Amino acid sequence: MAKINGVMMQYFHWYLPADGTLWDKTKINAQELADAGITALWLPPAYKGASGGMDVGYAVYDIYDLGEFDQKGSIRTKYGTRQEYLDAINSLHQAGIEVYADTVLNHRIGADGTEVAKATPFPQYDRKNPKGDLRDIKAYTIFNFPGRQGKYSKFEWHWWHFDAVDYDEFTKESGTVYLFEGKIFDDYVALENGNFAYLMGADLDFQYEEVRTEIINWGKWYLDTTDVDGFRLDAIKHISAWFFPEWLDAMEKYAGRELFTVGEYWAPDTGILNWYLDTVGQRMSVFDVALHYNFHYASKAGGYYDMRTILDGTLIKGSAMNAVTFVENHDSQPLQALESVVEPWFKPLAYAIILLRQEGYPCIFYADYYGAEYEDKGRDSNTYKIVLPSHKEFIDQCLYARQNFCYGSQYDYFDHPDIIGWTRLGDEQHPKAMAVILSDGPEGIKPMEVGKPNTKFYDLTGNIQAPIETNDSGWGEFSCKGGSVSIWVQK
Repeated sequence: MAKINGVMMQYFHWYLPADGTLWDKTKINAQELADAGITALWLPPAYKGASGGMDVGYAVYDIYDLGEFDQKGSIRTKYGTRQEYLDAINSLHQAGIEVYADTVLNHRIGADGTEVAKATPFPQYDRKNPKGDLRDIKAYTIFNFPGRQGKYSKFEWHWWHFDAVDYDEFTKESGTVYLFEGKIFDDYVALENGNFAYLMGADLDFQYEEVRTEIINWGKWYLDTTDVDGFRLDAIKHISAWFFPEWLDAMEKYAGRELFTVGEYWAPDTGILNWYLDTVGQRMSVFDVALHYNFHYASKAGGYYDMRTILDGTLIKGSAMNAVTFVENHDSQPLQALESVVEPWFKPLAYAIILLRQEGYPCIFYADYYGAEYEDKGRDSNTYKIVLPSHKEFIDQCLYARQNFCYGSQYDYFDHPDIIGWTRLGDEQHPKAMAVILSDGPEGIKPMEVGKPNTKFYDLTGNIQAPIETNDSGWGEFSCKGGSVSIWVQK
């Protein structure tokens, strides 16, 4: 469920330097983040990936190796060592910030060995119609973690713990998914490709009890080891939905406390997201992917988007208590797999919408806060240099306004194709009011009610210097410049 006036930050992006310093930086910055108004950090996957100290964390190798064992060419992960990770969590807790662990349960990559098993080949994009008969394949499915030597868990993975792989050492054939003999693709998953249980690597078989037991045992170990406050669940559209209530019940019972959980179900269709929330019994939140795409399309429209519709079709319109709102993330950023960029000029408008309204639990993206520069190949195989500007000053202004003015009744003025606004009237503990006005086109003025007669308001952003004064009825003529936001707060 959403945290009242809480703000989460995704404290990484895909292209952070692989220098092992993130955990130390997190520790150093903990109090500064808390002072700015951040109440929770979503940290990246902390365990060893298939490319060791270079791995972002989603090519999961060993979920028990938090940067402690010499495996895959390094002891540390991309972000640091196990002790540095634990020290960072401790510093965040001391600063009053919750920690959510990025949890990748769908697959394993970087096996320690191969084994021969029978499997049926399917086309990569058709999981219903086999393209061949059952045959022997040589699959990378042995995970025995020689560098860890059974510490924390003696569990070893073999082909029967997985339902499918996408590589056969015998044929080296591409574009094929191999379903192991006696297995079926997981149920209650996304229906893309006929069945989207298989995503990558060696795909865990959640219909196999031994697998579920091991994942529950690992979760208990992780809570004991890290004392995190919740989880960000990766790629949940590929995992049987019925498993998560079972897993979360076990985690909360073991922890003896409520754990915040948000799942990544990448679908802009809120019908699908609401189906998922119902299927898991409202036991978690999900990211409002539809809102992100509205921001993406609006930013690409260059002022020709109907801002009256910016919230249409989004999760916060009907299921706000289970919605985590975001502008950008590591998958949507430029040159990534789900690239759907929100252009820099529009990001202040988008952040005003997620941070200064009462619906949803907002998540700030590291690269939007600090900025980022990197190079990578695009889908056309050309190399591009990306520069993402920092929006820290504006986001900090929004965080200040959220802490001090985002309370009480909210009145919406979504009545113009370019210029929209809303007000927050305050409550007994936070009596001062606020008016937010933004435009994706020309400058404008909008009459809005703030419930404070004959009261002066000033623009917190500094975009407009002259204050305004409300009339005897508590209405004001609030203004903003073109393509920008003004946050009018009571003096």
